[in-house]
Amino acid sequence: MNSNLLYKEEVYQIIEAAIEVHKELGPGFLESVYEEAMIDESIEKQIPLKLY
Repeated sequence: MNSNLLYKEEVYQIIEAAIEVHKELGPGFLESVYEEAMIDESIEKQIPLKLY
C-alpha cells in the first residue's frame, strides 16, 4: 500500500462500509438499493456524506 495517501483513514472507512453492505445484501440489486444501503451504513459509522 502507498503510505502517502492523503485521506487514508477515510478511504479505509468507506471501503469497510462498502464491504459490509455487500456482505449484507450480496450481488444482484439495482444501484439505487446499494446507494441507500451505503447512506445508511455511512450514517451508522459516522462517515460524513453529502446528499444531493
